[in-house]
Amino acid sequence: MADGADRGPAAGAAGGRAPAQAPERAMWCDERFDFQATFLQCLAKHVPNIYSAEMDPLVEKQEEMVQAAILYPLECYLFGEDPDIFLEKLQQSGTSQLCGKVFKGGETTYSCRDCAVDPTCVLCIDCFQNSIHKNHRYKMHSSTGGGFCDCGDTEAWKAGPLCTKHETGASSSPKENSECQLNEEIMEHSRRVFPSVIKYIVDMLIWEEEKELPVELTIREKVDSYYCVLFNDEHHSYDHVIYSLQRALGCELGEAQLHTTAIDKEGRRAVKAGHYASCQEAKEEIKRHSENVSQRPLHVEVLHADVMAHQKFALRLGSWLNKLMSYSSDFRQVFCQICLKEEAGSEKPCFISKLMLWDARLHKGARKVLHELIFSSFFMEMEYKKLFAVEFVKYYKALQKEYINDDHDRVLSVTALSVQMFTVPTLARHLIEEQNVITTITETLLEVLPEYLDKNDKFNFQGYSQDKLNRVYSVIYDLRYILVSKPPVWTDRLRERFLEGFVSFLRILTCMQGMEEIKRQIGQHIEVDPDWEAAIAIQMQLKNILLMFQEWCACDEELLLRSYRECHRAVMRCSTNGRSREKTVFHLCGHTLESRPYRVSADPVSIHLPLSRTLAGLHVRLSKTGAISRLHEFVSPEEFQVELLVEYPLRCLVLVAQVAAEMWRRNGLSLISQVFYYQDVKCREEMYDKDIIMLQIGASLMDPNQFLLLILQRYELADAFKKIKPTKDQDLIKQYNVLIEEMLQILIYVVGERYVPGISNVTKEDVIMREIIHLLCIEPMAHSAITKSLPENENNETGLENVIDKVATFKKPGVSGHGVYELKDECLKEFNMFFYHYTKTQHSKAEHTQKKRRKQENRDEALPPPPPPDFSPAFSNVVRILNCDVMMHILRTLLQRAVELETHLWTEAMIQMVLHLLSLGLLEEKQQLQKSPEEEVTFDFYHKATRMGSSALNAVNVLMLLEKLKRVPQLEAQKDTVSWILQMFDMVKRLREKSSLATVGATSGSEAAKGDESTQDKEKAERKRKAEAARLHRQKIMAQMSALQRNFIETHKLLYENTLEAQGKDDAIMEEESTSSAIDYSRIALGPKRGPSVTEKEVLTCILCQEEQEVKLESAAMVLSACVQKSTALTQNRSRILELSGDGLDPLFMHPDLPCGTHTGSCGHVMHAACWQKYFEAMQLNFRQRLHVEQIFDLENGEYLCPLCKSLCNTVIPIVPLQAQKINSEDAEAVAQILSLARWLEIVTVRISGYSLKNTKGEKQSLPPFTNKGTGNSALEFHSILSFGVQSSAKYSSSIKEMLILFATTIYRVGLKVAPNEADSRIPMMTWSTCAFTIQCIENLLETEGKPLFGSLQNRQHSGLKALVQFAAAQRTTSPQLLIQKHLIRLLGVLLPNFKGEDTPSLLEVDMFHILVGAVLSFPSLYWEDAVDLQPSSISSAYNHLYLFHLTTLAHIMQIIISSATESPTAHSSDNSEEARSAQSFCREVCQYTSGCFNQDIPGWLVWDCVKKGIMPYLRCAALFFHYLLGVSPPEELLQVSEEGQFKALCSYLSLPTNLFLLFHEYWDTVNPLLQRWCADPVVLSCLKGKSIAIRYPRKRNHLIELPEDYSCLLNQASQFRCPRSSDDEQKHPVLCLFCGAMLCSQNTCCQELVNGEELGACTSHALQCGAGVCMFLKIRECKVVLIEGKTRGCLYPAPYLDEYGETDPGLKRGNPLHLCQERYRKLHLLWQQHCIIEEIARSQETNQIFFGFNWQLL
Repeated sequence: MADGADRGPAAGAAGGRAPAQAPERAMWCDERFDFQATFLQCLAKHVPNIYSAEMDPLVEKQEEMVQAAILYPLECYLFGEDPDIFLEKLQQSGTSQLCGKVFKGGETTYSCRDCAVDPTCVLCIDCFQNSIHKNHRYKMHSSTGGGFCDCGDTEAWKAGPLCTKHETGASSSPKENSECQLNEEIMEHSRRVFPSVIKYIVDMLIWEEEKELPVELTIREKVDSYYCVLFNDEHHSYDHVIYSLQRALGCELGEAQLHTTAIDKEGRRAVKAGHYASCQEAKEEIKRHSENVSQRPLHVEVLHADVMAHQKFALRLGSWLNKLMSYSSDFRQVFCQICLKEEAGSEKPCFISKLMLWDARLHKGARKVLHELIFSSFFMEMEYKKLFAVEFVKYYKALQKEYINDDHDRVLSVTALSVQMFTVPTLARHLIEEQNVITTITETLLEVLPEYLDKNDKFNFQGYSQDKLNRVYSVIYDLRYILVSKPPVWTDRLRERFLEGFVSFLRILTCMQGMEEIKRQIGQHIEVDPDWEAAIAIQMQLKNILLMFQEWCACDEELLLRSYRECHRAVMRCSTNGRSREKTVFHLCGHTLESRPYRVSADPVSIHLPLSRTLAGLHVRLSKTGAISRLHEFVSPEEFQVELLVEYPLRCLVLVAQVAAEMWRRNGLSLISQVFYYQDVKCREEMYDKDIIMLQIGASLMDPNQFLLLILQRYELADAFKKIKPTKDQDLIKQYNVLIEEMLQILIYVVGERYVPGISNVTKEDVIMREIIHLLCIEPMAHSAITKSLPENENNETGLENVIDKVATFKKPGVSGHGVYELKDECLKEFNMFFYHYTKTQHSKAEHTQKKRRKQENRDEALPPPPPPDFSPAFSNVVRILNCDVMMHILRTLLQRAVELETHLWTEAMIQMVLHLLSLGLLEEKQQLQKSPEEEVTFDFYHKATRMGSSALNAVNVLMLLEKLKRVPQLEAQKDTVSWILQMFDMVKRLREKSSLATVGATSGSEAAKGDESTQDKEKAERKRKAEAARLHRQKIMAQMSALQRNFIETHKLLYENTLEAQGKDDAIMEEESTSSAIDYSRIALGPKRGPSVTEKEVLTCILCQEEQEVKLESAAMVLSACVQKSTALTQNRSRILELSGDGLDPLFMHPDLPCGTHTGSCGHVMHAACWQKYFEAMQLNFRQRLHVEQIFDLENGEYLCPLCKSLCNTVIPIVPLQAQKINSEDAEAVAQILSLARWLEIVTVRISGYSLKNTKGEKQSLPPFTNKGTGNSALEFHSILSFGVQSSAKYSSSIKEMLILFATTIYRVGLKVAPNEADSRIPMMTWSTCAFTIQCIENLLETEGKPLFGSLQNRQHSGLKALVQFAAAQRTTSPQLLIQKHLIRLLGVLLPNFKGEDTPSLLEVDMFHILVGAVLSFPSLYWEDAVDLQPSSISSAYNHLYLFHLTTLAHIMQIIISSATESPTAHSSDNSEEARSAQSFCREVCQYTSGCFNQDIPGWLVWDCVKKGIMPYLRCAALFFHYLLGVSPPEELLQVSEEGQFKALCSYLSLPTNLFLLFHEYWDTVNPLLQRWCADPVVLSCLKGKSIAIRYPRKRNHLIELPEDYSCLLNQASQFRCPRSSDDEQKHPVLCLFCGAMLCSQNTCCQELVNGEELGACTSHALQCGAGVCMFLKIRECKVVLIEGKTRGCLYPAPYLDEYGETDPGLKRGNPLHLCQERYRKLHLLWQQHCIIEEIARSQETNQIFFGFNWQLL
C-alpha cells in the first residue's frame, strides 16, 4: 500500500502553478462541456510540447510540466478541492486489509510452511516481520518479479492471514469499507474522468499507425519530426545491440551503452531523431548490422514525434491511475467497472481484455504499467478479481498462444497473472464449474503441441525448440495451480466439469502413451543420440499433476469409479491398436501360457506410459477407499483384460533389465539417461513405482503360474529355466545372469514392496519413514541430502520433518561440514536389503554398512527381510506367486546350479535374491499361522519348499539344497543367511505341527525363540573365543619382532652408539634450554646482560630435488616460497583514501593509523634457489606453449603455486642463518661504566656529523650537545664509535646476495605497486616496513586468538618470520651504506630533534614500532668505513639495540600519554602505588613543558593504567622482533597466557624497569631536553588543545563487522537499500562489505567506476580502497560470501549462516530460516587476519575452473 511519505507524482501537485490553470479547470467543471473532448483537446495541446526532446529528455522538467498542465487540473476537478489536502484525508482514513505489494525481481518473499494454503502464498518482508509466521517454519526465496503479497487474503492462510499493519484495515466495520467512502460528487466526477482516461490509455497503447494520430488528438499542423525507435527482445545480447548501434549510427561506445541499458529497462528507446528519410535509413542500417551478428534483425520502428509523445504520456497516466487506485476502494470499483464494460451490441472485447490481448505486442515498460494497474485495482477487490479471472479464462487460449510465440520472459507476460487467480480455492472452483477451466487449459496444451505429433498421433519431440517448450510448461503450471486445493464439497456440476477436464487431460496422456518408441540397435551403433530430454522434462512437469488428478478423483467415490472407467477405456484403446491375432504357447512345470508374440529385444518399446500408470494410481485408491468392491459395475470382468494392462509396464521393466545387461549399448547414451530418470526420485512416483504397482495388480488378479510364465517370457528367460543347456558364449551367459538377477529383483519387489497406501494398510508417514530409514542405512546424511532423495508433493513438501525425529537423531556440525542425521538403533530392524528405491551402488553400500555394523556388534551377518505389512484385501492374492509351482521351479533350479557348482550359470547376487524370496515366503507363512488357525491358512510355502521337485532318484527339495549350500566355498558370505532360513523353516514346521492347540502353539513359539537365543549365545561365545585367540597371536608376534630388533641393535652397535650420542647431545641442548635462567644464562635480549643466541645446525630438504643441505652463509641459497601482499588488516581508519600507485610515496614512516602495510607470509616450504628458478622457468615455458588456457596466477608478476601445497606465492625469501653472538660479561661491565645513554648519543651525533661533513665537502655543521656537561666532548671524534668493538661484516655467497636483491625488489614492487627497480632508494625502507608490519599482524593475530606470544605460532608462520627478520637484517649489505645512513638520520630525526629535517613528521604522526625496526636494522651502517667493511661487535650491538629501544619506548610512552591519557576518570580509585606516583610527577613536568595544555589533574593511577595497556602491543612486537633477530630464548612466562606475568616477563626480556616511568628518571638529564622539544611540537599542542585527534592506544583490534543473528534481518536491510547512483526502483544486487559494513550495488552498470582508465564494478573498486585490493563481501540475496583479490580473481565461499540442520543455503534454494554460526564467522575472520584470502582464492580457482568465465573486474 502507499503510505503518506511516498505519494509520489500523483499527489505532488504544484500549488503555486494552480492559478495559471484556473480557466482550464473551470472549463472541465462546466457540465455543458463534453469532458472527453475537452480532455483530449488539452492533451493534444500540451503532450507534444512536454515530450518534445525524446533523445535527451529532461525527466524532472517534463514531470513538472505534466503536473502543472494536466495532472493538477485533472486532480482538482476529480477531487473538488486541493489534491494535497484531499489525499492527506484519504491517507489518514484507514488502510486496506490487503497488502497488495507487487514484487520486483530479486526481492525476498516469505512463505509459511505451517500456515500457507500452498507455496505460492507469500508475504513481503514488512508483512512477514509483523506477522505470527516469523516464529513458524518459514521459507525465504528471491522473487522472479511480478508476484503479489498475500497478506490479508484469508483464503491464502490457514492461520494468521493478517500482519499487525493490516489488522487495522480488517478490524473496522464493513460499512466503512475500511477506507474512507467517497462522496457522491467525487464518484460522479470519477465516472466522467475514468472512461476518458482509460480509453485514451488503451487507444494509445494499441495504436498501430506510425505516422498519424487519432483525429481528436491532431490539432496542429503535422511537422516532419520522427524518431527511429529500437525495441527490446530476448534474442539479442547487450553486446549485439551495442555493436549494431555503433556501426549503424556511428555513435560512441558510451552512448551506445546508455541506449542499450535504457532499451533493456524500458523496452524501447529513440536512438535517432530527424526527418522521416534519415530515420528510415537508420532503421535499415540497424537491421542490416544486427543481422550480421545474429540470425534475426532487431525490431526497429520509425514513429512520428507526436505518436511517441502520446504513447509516453499514456504510460504516465497509467502510473497516475495506479497510484490513485491505492487510495480508495471506491476508485478501484469504478475503474474495474469501466474496464469490464462491453459496448452494447458490439462484439468487441472490453478495455481490459483489449489490453490483455495486445500484451504480447506491448514493449516492456508498457507491460509493467499495465500489470501494476491490474494488481492495484482488480486484485485488490475480490468481486472484480473474479470477473477479471472470467475474462482471462475467456481469452486464455489466445493469450497463451501469443505468449508462446513471443520472446519476452514470462514475468513480463500477462499470462503470468494466472497464479494470482488459479490458486485462490473458491475462485478456482468457480472457474472449473462455470468456465470449465481444466478443459480450457488441456485443450490449449493440445493446440500448442500439434507440431510435435507423429502419424500415430503420439508426441515426438525430435528437434524441439527448448525455448518454446519452456513456454509450453507455463500452461502445465496453470493446470497445477488450478488443482492445488482439493474441494471440500462436491456438487454435481463440479463433478461433471472436473470429469470433463479429466477426460480432456487423458487425451494428452494418450498422445504420450507409447511415445518416442525405440528399437534395439543391432550390429551398428546409432550415429546421433535422439533428443530425449523434452519427453522426460514433460514427464517431470506432469508428475505432480498426475498425482493431483488422482487425489481429486479419490475425494469422491462416484467420481473415482467414473474416472477409472474413462482411464481404463483410454488404456484399452492404446493397447488394442494393431494387435495381432496369433498367439504363442509356452509350457513349463505343467502350466501353459498363451500370449501375443513380442520380444523387447526385437520389437519397438517405449518408456512413456502415463495412461497405464494413472490407471495403476486410481486402482490403488480404489483399494484404499474400498470402492473396488463396486468396480464391476463400471468395468465388467470381460472388459478388464488384466494381461493387457500388465503388458506395457512389464515391457518397460524388461527394457531396464536389458539395458543393465548391456544388450542396448549400441543405442547410445540417450537410453541410459532415460532409464536413469525412470528410476530417479524426480520421476519414479509416476513411472517406475506405478509399473511395479501394475505388476502387483496383475499378480493379484491373474493365476500366479500364468503371471510368472508371462514374466519369464517377457524377460526372454524361457530357455534359461528349461533343461536345455545354455550356450558356451560368455557374453550371452553374462546377459542371462543379469536378466535372471533383474527378474528376481522385480519378483521380490512385487511380493515384498507393500508400503503404498491401498496396497497395504499403511499411511503416507509410514512410507516416508521407511524411505528415510533406508537412506540412513547407507550412511548418516545431511537434511538436504535426505530431502533431495525424497519425492516432493504438489506443495514442494516431502513430509520429512513430521517423521525424521521418530527414526533418526541429529548430530550437529563442526566449524566446517554440515549436520547429519544418524539412524536410531531400534529402526535398524526395518532394513530391507532389496529396497526397491536403492540404486545398485546404494544397495551394495547399504549391505556393506549393515554387515560391518553387525560384525562390530559380534552378531551374525544375516540380513533377512523385515516382516512386511499385510496386503489389503484387493491385493491379498499377490503372495500366491511365492508358493506356486513355477516359482518353486525357479528357486530350485537356481539353488541346484549353485550346489552343482555350474559356475557360469549362477552368481552370488542371484543366490542372495533366491534366499530373500525364500525368507519372504517363510515370513508370510509364519505371520499367517500366527494370526489364524492352520486349517484356515492356505499359503503352504513350507510344504511346497520341502516337497521333491520330481520323482527322479536324485531329486532334492529346497531344504536339502540349502544344507548343501552351506558347504559351497563361494557362498561363504551367505552362510549366516542360510542358517537363518533353516531356523525359519524349523519354526514354521513347529507352528504347523502345534498350531492345533493355541497354547501349545504359543509355547512352541517361545521355545523356538529360546532355541534361536541359545544358538545365538553359542555363536557369540564362539566369536569371543576366536577374538581372544587372535589377540594372543598378535601379542606373540609383537614380542618376536621386538626380540629381533634388539638382536639387530646388538649386531650393529657402533652405528647405534653414534646415533644415540647425537641424540644425547640434542637432548642435552634441550635440557639446557629448559633449565631456569639463573643457572646458565639470563633470558634477556637487550643490553650488557644479553643471553646467548640459541643456534642449531639447520639442515633443510629441498621439496623439489629432495636433497638435504645445511644453511650456511657461504653455501648456495635456500629459499622459502612466500607471498607479499598489501594489507589493511590493522587499519584504524577505513575512510582514509589509499594511494593506488606509490610512485611519489615515501614509505619510511608509517602513520600510526597503519592504513596500509605490506605483509609477507610463507607456506614454510623450502627449495634450493636454483631449483626454484628452474621450476619457475619451466612454468613460464609451459604457459607460453598454452596461451589459450587461462591461468589462475600471473606469471608476469612472478606468481606461481607452491610445488607442494599449491599455495599462491609471488616470491621467495632467502634463508639467512642466524649469526650466534656471545657477550663477554667482564667486557660488558667495563663498557657499562663508560657508555651511558648521554655518551652514546654524543658518539652517534659526532659520527653522523662527520659523515655529513664528508658528504657536504667541508660545510660546517653545528650539532648541539646532548648533555649539559661539556666534559669529554673534545675527546670525542669521528672514530669513537668504533672503540667499543667492531667486527668484519658477514660475507654472503653470491647466490644468497642474488636472492636478497630479488626478494627486496618484490617487496618494493608489490608494496608500492610500481615497476621493479633494483637501484631505487626506497627498497631498504620497504624491507624494514614489511618486517615491522608482518610482526604487528602476527602479534595482533596471537592476541585475538588468546594464544601465548611464543610457542604457539604455526610452523609456517615461525619459519616465515624467522627468515623475514634475518633477511631484513642482511638486506642492508646489498644497498649503498650512504643511503642507509640517510634513512637512519631521518628515522632518528623523529626521536632526536637535532636531526630533524623539513620532512620529519611529528611524534604523533608515526608508528614507533616501524621506527624501532628501521633504526635497529639500519644502525650498523654507521660503522661503515671507506677501506673496510665493518659491523658492530656483540657488545656494541647490545648497547645500540638497548639505547635505540629505550629511546623509542620513551617516545611511545609520550605518544600514549598525549593521545590516550587525557580523559577524566569515570571510576575512582585510591591506588597510590609507586607507578602511580611516578606517573603523577611525570605529568606535572609534561604540563609545564606544554604551557599548561596538558591536564595535570588526571590521577596518576589512570595515567599508569593507560600507559601499561597502551604499550603492551608495542612491547609484544619488540619481543618478537628481537627474539627472531638475536635468537635469545624468551622467559617461560611468555610461553603461556597471563596478563600480569606477561608484562613483567616482557620488561625483563627487553631490559625495562616494570615501572616504565623510572626510565625517564634514569636518563632524566639526557631525556629532559628531548622531552621539551617533543612537547613543543605544534601537532602535539594542537592535539592537547583538542583541535586535532590523535590515534589512541592500544589500537582497537579489527574484526569483521557484526552481523545480525537472523538472516532475515539482512534481507530486510537489503530490501531497503537504494542504489545512490540510480533513480529507478529496480531491485539491485546488494552486497555487504564484511570489512567495513558498506552496502554496495554489485554487478550493475550504474555503479561502475573508471579507475586508471579501466571500468571496475562497485565491489572491485571498493576493495581497492577498503582492503588494498583484497576484500570479503556477502551477497545478501544469494547468501554467498565472495572473496576477491585485485581485478581479475575471486571465488565464492560458504556464508557463515546455517539453517537448523547445520547447512548453508547458497542462492536461498532451500529457503529455510538461517542463523549466524559464530564459529564459521570466526573462521572467516581468521582467513582475513592470517592473510589467507589470496591463498583461498587460488585453491578454489584451481579446483573449480568453471569460474574463469566470470568477469570479476565488474563485480
